[in-house]
Amino acid sequence: MRIRALSVFEGVVYHCVCIDRTHPCRPTLEVDALLRPGDADAEAGPLLLTVSEFAAMVDDPLQARRCFDELKAKGRIVERLGVLHVSFPTWAPSPSE
Repeated sequence: MRIRALSVFEGVVYHCVCIDRTHPCRPTLEVDALLRPGDADAEAGPLLLTVSEFAAMVDDPLQARRCFDELKAKGRIVERLGVLHVSFPTWAPSPSE
């Protein structure tokens, strides 16, 4: 699954769109957003996308649950301020289209 982040603040993806739904248990993140210091650097840590937003993009509750379990086993589900997030320790700038 390819996800494009459109808005990032202090390491959290606030607005995003799903570009490609194939392989939802292997999500990748592209960033097409204005990034300021602290938004997506070492201080912010991995970029985070809420589990609920991720599940909505998967658009299949059973598949989303399987992916959640796989991502959790890989250490990619983290809690921040009481909310579960999918963690993206690596990401790429969005390619020009």
